Amino acid sequence: MNEVLLRSLTPSVLGILVRRGADFAAAEDAVQDALVEAVRVWSADPPRDPKGWLVTVAWRRFLDATRADAARRRREDRVDEEPAPGPAPAVDDTLQLYFLCAHPSLTPSSAVALTLRAVGGLTTRQIAQAYLVPEATMAQRISRAKRTVSGVRFDQPGDVATVLRVLYLVFNEGYSGDVDLAAEAIRLTRQLAAAIDHPEVAGLLALILLHHARRAARTAPDGSLVPLAEQDRGRWDTESIAEGVELLQAALARDRLGEFQAQAAIAALHADARTAEETDWVQIVEWYDELARLTDSPVVRLNRAVAVGEADGPRAGLAALAALDDTLPRHTAVAAYLHERDGDLTTAAQLYTEAAQKAPNLAERDHLTRQAARLNTRGGR
Repeated sequence: MNEVLLRSLTPSVLGILVRRGADFAAAEDAVQDALVEAVRVWSADPPRDPKGWLVTVAWRRFLDATRADAARRRREDRVDEEPAPGPAPAVDDTLQLYFLCAHPSLTPSSAVALTLRAVGGLTTRQIAQAYLVPEATMAQRISRAKRTVSGVRFDQPGDVATVLRVLYLVFNEGYSGDVDLAAEAIRLTRQLAAAIDHPEVAGLLALILLHHARRAARTAPDGSLVPLAEQDRGRWDTESIAEGVELLQAALARDRLGEFQAQAAIAALHADARTAEETDWVQIVEWYDELARLTDSPVVRLNRAVAVGEADGPRAGLAALAALDDTLPRHTAVAAYLHERDGDLTTAAQLYTEAAQKAPNLAERDHLTRQAARLNTRGGR
C-alpha cells in the first residue's frame, strides 16, 4: 500500500465531502476512518480507483455518523438543558448501548473510545484530546475496536468501571469542550445510580453534579472564561451542591474509596468554601495524593501541583511541576500561573502566550491571551 498516495489523495477527498454538504470537522473524521480502512484492506485488495474508493467509504462513514448524531440529539431534546435533581425518568436504551459497547472482547481503553465515538457522539479528535494521544492513533484504535466487535453477539455487556469512564469523559466534553453533552451524561449517570448500588457510581454522580453546579458562573456575559477563584459563588446551584455532597458522604461512608469519590471530595471542598481565600487547600492536596495513588495519572499530578502552590506557596508548586513532563496539556498554563504567583511577571507573561498557542479551544486561548496582555501591561511593556 502506498502511504504517499493516501496522503496526496486526502485533501481532494476531504474537499469532495465538504462540497457534498458535510461540515469540515465531520468530513475530516470520515476521511480519517476511510484512510484507516484503506490501510487495512488495500495491501490485499488494492482498488482500481483509489480516489473513488476513498470518497465512497468516507461518504458512507459520514452518513453513518450523521444518522447516529441525529439520533443522539433527538434523545437529548427530550430532556431539559439543566437536569433537575431527584429520581431518573423512564429509562431508554442509551445506557444499555453504553454497556454493549463496553464488550468483554475489547480492552477498557478501546471500549471507552468506541463508546464515545459510536454512542456519545464525540469526534475522533475530541476523544484523542481526552486520552492525550495523536488523532491518527485514536482513529486506528477505534477502527480496531469496530473490527473486533463486528459479527460478535452483544449478549455479554461490559463492566461498570468502563461505562463510568465513558460517562465521565462525555460529561467532561460537555462541560469544557465544543459539544454540550453535560445534561445527557448527568441523565445517564442518574439512571445508572438508580439501577446499581455502587459507591463509585454514586461518586461519579456526586462529582458531575458538583462541577455542573458551577456552570452558570464559569463564563462572563461576553463568553469569556471566569477562573474558579474569580467566580460569583452566588450563581452556583446550591441544590446540586447539596445533592452532590449528600451522595458523596454516603459513598465515602462505605469505605470503598475510588477515583471518582476522591475527585468528588476535591470538588466538594471547593464548593464548601464561601470565598476562594477560605478554600482548604491543605486538605485538597491530601485528596490529590489519594487520587494519584489510585490512578497514577499525570493530569492528576499536574492539578496537584496547582494545589501545592496554593497550600505551600508558588515555589513549592513549581517544584512539584518540575517533576512532570512539560508536554502535558496545560502544563505551560500552570507554570505561567505559578510564576505569576511567585512575582515573576515577565516569565509568566511569556508562558501565558505560549500556553495560548497550545490551548485546546478558543475560549481557553482567549483567556490565556488576556492573561498575557494583562501582565505585559502591568510590566509597562
